This record gives sequence, C-alpha cells and structure tokens, in this order.
Amino acid sequence: MEKVKFVFRDGSGEDEFFVLEETKINGAAYILVSDSEDDDGECLILKEVEEESQPESVYEIVEDETELAAVSKVFEELLEDVSIEM
Repeated sequence: MEKVKFVFRDGSGEDEFFVLEETKINGAAYILVSDSEDDDGECLILKEVEEESQPESVYEIVEDETELAAVSKVFEELLEDVSIEM
C-alpha cells in the first residue's frame, strides 16, 4: 500500500495517508485514503482539483453529501471487502 505525504495548502503542516484506491468519475479524479493500514482506520475521499499555479496535484476533501455518497459506492464496489461509513 502506497503512503503519500499531503502538505496543507495554507502551509500550516502536513500529514501522511495510505492510498487505498483511486478512480475517475465523469473526468474527475478521486482517491480513497486512510490514516492506518489496519481495517478500522479513518478514511477520507479526496478529489483532485486543477490549480495551474501548483506543480503537483492538489486534492480537496469531498464534503458534498451527494457526491460523497456516490463516490463512496464506487469505492465500495472497487474494494469489494470494504464498507465506508459516513
């Protein structure tokens, strides 16, 4: 499982997450990340946003409940043995 470092956009710090899965839906890239390799870790769904001023990928936490529910279902199907609780 790949571990990726995320730097906060405002420069206030950074955090590392394990990338569980990634997918594209309607041209938008999403990744499912966890703070732990264990089964009961906290998960986030992040959406890649385009920022031409940034040389690296920029991700935001998906907060819209409709979008979150739809993307969660896709990740559950891709990972078959994973249940995402919101």
